Amino acid sequence: MKKSKQPVFNVLFLILTATSVLNAQSQEWFNESISFEKRIDLLVDAMTLEEKCSQFMSDSPAIERLGIPEYNWWNEALHGVARNGKATIFPQGIAMGATFNPELIKEVANAISDEGRAKFQVSKSIGNRGMYAGLTYWSPNVNIFRDPRWGRGQETYGEDPFLTSKIGVAFVEGLQGNDDKYFKSTACAKHFAVHSGPEALRHSFNANPSKLDLYETYLPAFEALVKEGNVQGVMGAYNAVYGEPSTSSTFLLNETLKKSWGFNGYIVSDCGALGDIMKGHKKAKTQEEAAALAMIAGVNLNCGWVYGKLKSAVENGLISEKLIDQRLKKLFLIRFKLGFFDSDASNPYTQLGTEVINSEKHKGIARKASQQSIVLLKNKNNVLPLDKNIKSLYVTGSFAASTEILIANYYGMSPNMVTVLEGVADKVSLGTSVEYRLGVLPFQNNLNPLNWAVQVPKTVDATILVAGISNEIEGEEVDAIASEHKGDRKDLKLPQSQIDYIKDVSKNKKGPLILVLGTGSPVSLEDVEPYVDAIVLMWYPGEQGGNAVADVIFGDVSPSGHLPITFPKNVEQLPPFDDYSMKGRTYKYMDKEPMYPFGFGLSYGKISFEAVATKSKTIKRGDSFSFSVDVKNQSNINLEDVVQVYLIPEDDKGFLPKYALKNFRRIELKSEASQELEFILTDKDFYQTNLEGKKAWIKGNYKIAISNALPSVRSTILGASKPVEIAIKLL
Repeated sequence: MKKSKQPVFNVLFLILTATSVLNAQSQEWFNESISFEKRIDLLVDAMTLEEKCSQFMSDSPAIERLGIPEYNWWNEALHGVARNGKATIFPQGIAMGATFNPELIKEVANAISDEGRAKFQVSKSIGNRGMYAGLTYWSPNVNIFRDPRWGRGQETYGEDPFLTSKIGVAFVEGLQGNDDKYFKSTACAKHFAVHSGPEALRHSFNANPSKLDLYETYLPAFEALVKEGNVQGVMGAYNAVYGEPSTSSTFLLNETLKKSWGFNGYIVSDCGALGDIMKGHKKAKTQEEAAALAMIAGVNLNCGWVYGKLKSAVENGLISEKLIDQRLKKLFLIRFKLGFFDSDASNPYTQLGTEVINSEKHKGIARKASQQSIVLLKNKNNVLPLDKNIKSLYVTGSFAASTEILIANYYGMSPNMVTVLEGVADKVSLGTSVEYRLGVLPFQNNLNPLNWAVQVPKTVDATILVAGISNEIEGEEVDAIASEHKGDRKDLKLPQSQIDYIKDVSKNKKGPLILVLGTGSPVSLEDVEPYVDAIVLMWYPGEQGGNAVADVIFGDVSPSGHLPITFPKNVEQLPPFDDYSMKGRTYKYMDKEPMYPFGFGLSYGKISFEAVATKSKTIKRGDSFSFSVDVKNQSNINLEDVVQVYLIPEDDKGFLPKYALKNFRRIELKSEASQELEFILTDKDFYQTNLEGKKAWIKGNYKIAISNALPSVRSTILGASKPVEIAIKLL
């Protein structure tokens, strides 16, 4: 029988491939003794036009003759390494905002990038260089959650530009690391700009905000991430702004992002967004034209297909090869700074091993972040915390045993997910009788009318009912499979099946009824609030959510999360969803009394603000303003709380925000202890955006309010501490 020559050919092929790689790696762009910039110049000069154009797609192919490995830029790390197998799942973005704790969120992001680096090394070792295996994370989402109906608002840090900026910068710093030469991974601020629904219109709508709203609300977080966080990526949005698609807008990408803010990283299109230049916005007739418009405006990388026509656009004179070189060098600078062209021994981050992935340390960070994000909205007659030695307990509700409520969207996979039922069962005494029944289907009525679940509360000392919505109802247009509105919400209520179940359980309760609420956005609680004794808002709390909820319910941790977004009473309090004017929106401009105000969150204790010291009450341009406040824990438990500082104009002049968060600080206080806090506001904090969109010194009388919630009558009625106010005058 004739022997096959295939093994010989395979050996020869491997030898030739290895020789080719070795020859490529002897080129000067692998010389670590010269600067990245010089090495990139040498590399790009050695490339053909076709090779150059191939590298502008998010799935960039290998160029073996030059030693360029295959690389897929698309990866996600919104609240943990996503879509790439085992990883720690941290609380969703909106929950991170609720912590009001940038230091903790930096710790979260540092853990995420540690895991990402370790996973990257393993992926390389098995030849996986595909989607979700890289180190260029398209996170965080720093759009402003201007309307609670937006399904993707859960990804954001809330409705306030200042809070979003602080949490966002911390997240970027944690992802990117602190090495002088290499990035641990890179972050990407998205979606630039003026992008927050409706999802059904995202590929075609044109946002036309006032310059006041643009510079006061929609752009500050992006500016902060660029100037303070040194974010290396910015993702253009699908929509148009002022009539120009975001990914071909020279105003947004060149004049604002690069020239005004000094951005020096890479710009990537949202996936398919360059196609919207043609299809959604009708600004180009061909892919070549769309590619040229985006390239000229500043887009370096295309997630999609349009940049597949770049070579044709050059050959047809729509763009120059010089521009191709300029845009390409930014992309390679990212890859070089991630260490892709250097030896592993040179890069400190390559030493991170697989032991960090879903480690005990990282699970502990996830639990702490979830604990600090939980917001106590109601605690009638101080029914919480419950006694761990409670004799009998009933756990019920659509999401009591659900892992889906933990993970939100853009999630990883963990073998350590803890549901509320599991967390509670592990927390109480082994002698406690714990019963569980689902009780109600999450989004539709039960078919069987013989539902014994509503009778159980008659027999137990307390009932914990876990209700809410989930990523099936709210989310991105392609993911929210139970949504009738492509991921957005028509109203803010719980599903009617759950509302009815809460009422039925309440009728039969012998002991207190504790409502645990899972959501990524505000829920109208008018229909259910009177029927429950306590409301524990857990958001989408990540893999350790069940443990964190149990920690709070049974008093091991006093709740300390605060709302990063206003909870309106109902959808009727909101302006039209597709109106991008901020009038009537968020705590800054809302005229109507909400259900729960921005910044609100109860504790098991009580703090007071007792004294304020200031040097002066008049402020001129160039001045800073310092003041101190004594914060006292009036209770006999240790607690944490968030001290918030607001600027309030006596006359809003028709355009100033009614309130503006200017500073905040999370503090720990032992029982009956007090702490003096000093705050310094620079003159920058007193400049306000005027109607022309310019930062202006607007003279007049103001108040500075120090509180632990929005300093409003509604906050005080709900149980927030009485604020302390300082009258000041801008001269």
